[in-house]
Amino acid sequence: MATSASATLSKAVKQQYMELSQGDKVQAMYIWIDGTGEGLRCKTRTLDFEPKSIEDLPEWNFDGSSTYQCEGSNSDMYLIPAAMFRDPFRKDPNKLVLCEVLKYNRKPAETNLRITCSKVMAMVEDQHPWFGMEQEYTILGTDGHPFGWPSNGFPGPQGPYYCGVGADKAYGRDIVEAHYRACLYAGVDICGTNAEVMPAQWEFQVGPCEGINMGDHLWVARFILHRVCEDFGVVASFDPKPITGNWNGAGCHTNFSTKEMREEGGLKAIEESIEKLGKRHSYHIRSYDPKGGLDNARRLTGHHETSNINEFSAGVANRGASIRIPRNVGQEKKGYFEDRRPSANCDPYSVTEALIRTCLLNEEGDEPTDY
Repeated sequence: MATSASATLSKAVKQQYMELSQGDKVQAMYIWIDGTGEGLRCKTRTLDFEPKSIEDLPEWNFDGSSTYQCEGSNSDMYLIPAAMFRDPFRKDPNKLVLCEVLKYNRKPAETNLRITCSKVMAMVEDQHPWFGMEQEYTILGTDGHPFGWPSNGFPGPQGPYYCGVGADKAYGRDIVEAHYRACLYAGVDICGTNAEVMPAQWEFQVGPCEGINMGDHLWVARFILHRVCEDFGVVASFDPKPITGNWNGAGCHTNFSTKEMREEGGLKAIEESIEKLGKRHSYHIRSYDPKGGLDNARRLTGHHETSNINEFSAGVANRGASIRIPRNVGQEKKGYFEDRRPSANCDPYSVTEALIRTCLLNEEGDEPTDY
């Protein structure tokens, strides 16, 4: 398995420089989603003060022709600060700044799905929608080979790896621990982590987050994971089916509730939402991966703890269903439900917006309503 050349550079030498005083200056790393809808980009600017809120941060720009976002003849695009976090790599007072992207004419870039998600969330803020997303990923070498797998073969079959302990079961825990602590430092609402069913596959959970915060926190958690993996010389893949054959794919199961669902008798509202989702399956499949369902088609086969992409199903404690109602929710008659269809490389803004449109705004049909 290949690792990056950068990982061989001396971290001790780098640390000598990172310990130097930065005076009264602050480094702000601006982060944005590129034209693929999956990749993240970043660059840093110096501020003369420590920003206390998003309003303190200036707009910026970048060359969109180098990020698959426009042509070179008209390449300036705008970065609009949207959410701010502490920087776990440079540490306080430095910041991570998640941005929306606008085109030269100040209209949203094609992959800026945050702007419509934010509008939709504002329409239902009185219902206090909560989300929790379970982000699965696979650790790969720079050659695309799964971390820790034999170079000319496969590890033992699935079974001992889920939540496993031991060098022969848990592949790459150092990365997981580093990422977890970095997210906590940054202020990301990370709430857990575990080894997954396929060796070198892991999961972290973010939430509960209300409204637009879900997408903001998950994207920043992904960015932090990419940066941690960069330091270790490996790659974090969100491909929904990184290894073909009898191996689990990678999803981003999304847990959803409203104030009504969380209160006594909320199971009725949960069941009503599931009924609405069943009538709009194709719209959600298109919204749940960046290629309109093509990526998920490799994962949602009806095997390996997934439902079939062409069929909608729901059940209590059923991990082979599109929608799972947790056992304790069925017993307590209130709580939340889990949509198991989103792919690991989904855009959380698209996923959470789709749930709101169908479950709370009562939209029907295969196309979203333009408000």
